[in-house]
Amino acid sequence: MARYVDGFVIPVAKDRIDDYRRTAEKAGQIWKEHGALDYWECVGDDLVTEGMVSFSQLAQAGPDETVIFAWVVFESRETRDLANQKIMADPRIQEIVGSHGPVFDYRRMAYGGFKELVHA
Repeated sequence: MARYVDGFVIPVAKDRIDDYRRTAEKAGQIWKEHGALDYWECVGDDLVTEGMVSFSQLAQAGPDETVIFAWVVFESRETRDLANQKIMADPRIQEIVGSHGPVFDYRRMAYGGFKELVHA
């Protein structure tokens, strides 16, 4: 059966990467407790390729920002939907979001759910 993937592209201030990492580590545990099969958060390193739209451009990241590329794998869209309901109701999420102020501007985060097309 094909998996379902939630994907994220997030601009984050370079001086907040450690804060973001701590938040992501906690969030990853919560996502997996509620049904995620795999959880990845990656920070931009090599973002500019001539002749292509860079992730920095895509995320409209400023000079003091970098890009987080993240994805979460679920068994199915139905499993994802149930997991996200539980995650959003989990009080630990509110603790994470409210503990240091927002680590990034949620309005600038790109998000989407994706059906698996090819997995090699």
